[in-house]
Amino acid sequence: MIAASGYCSRRQAEKMIREGRVKVNGVTATVGDQADDQKDKVTVSGQLISAAASKIYIKLNKPLGYTCTNKRFAGEKNIFDLIDSPERLFTVGRLDKGSRGLILLTNDGDLTQRLAHPSFQHDKVYEVITRGEISNANTVCGRLTKGINIGEGDGVARAKAAQYLQNDCFIITLNEGKKRQIRRMFKIMNLQVMDLRRISLASLELGDLSEGHWAYLTPEEINDLKI
Repeated sequence: MIAASGYCSRRQAEKMIREGRVKVNGVTATVGDQADDQKDKVTVSGQLISAAASKIYIKLNKPLGYTCTNKRFAGEKNIFDLIDSPERLFTVGRLDKGSRGLILLTNDGDLTQRLAHPSFQHDKVYEVITRGEISNANTVCGRLTKGINIGEGDGVARAKAAQYLQNDCFIITLNEGKKRQIRRMFKIMNLQVMDLRRISLASLELGDLSEGHWAYLTPEEINDLKI
């Protein structure tokens, strides 16, 4: 109920319940308790939780230099500056400031959990432009899919698929999400990532959506994400 209201993700909601910050009809809740959004009064740190008016699903073509967080920092450009929505939305599939492309924004807590949790292993496809000598593109793609130890305690990272197009451009498919994974994998091979653009997330495609623009998902796109 907390996640469905758009207040936070399911994982964050569970954490707040464990911390004793959630009450149902004035009684401190425990994980596994149930509530009816039509009959019960649920509060988080004293703030009343109500059901979201409607589910919102938006795809955004994120430009460079924008952060993907609900927190605001002075002097930083934020993707929510680009969105006009009356509801509090959450980011599915974050990108760092130096990356661009497809972002999903929604207040559907269940869908956010499904798509964001590592156990679901949804495919994410990226167009990557590199700089550096590529003596054998097949060897590079083979190393990416076989796995590369990227260090810093993250161990071996793998691409599900890797394809070399031309002009230093690769198409990389991931179904895991280690921090700055693509950049770190290429760096091990002495290749610098100059541009990283996500073009699909699960069943959702960026398509011809212009950079910096957003659009509501069609009913077909929503249904495909929920399959």
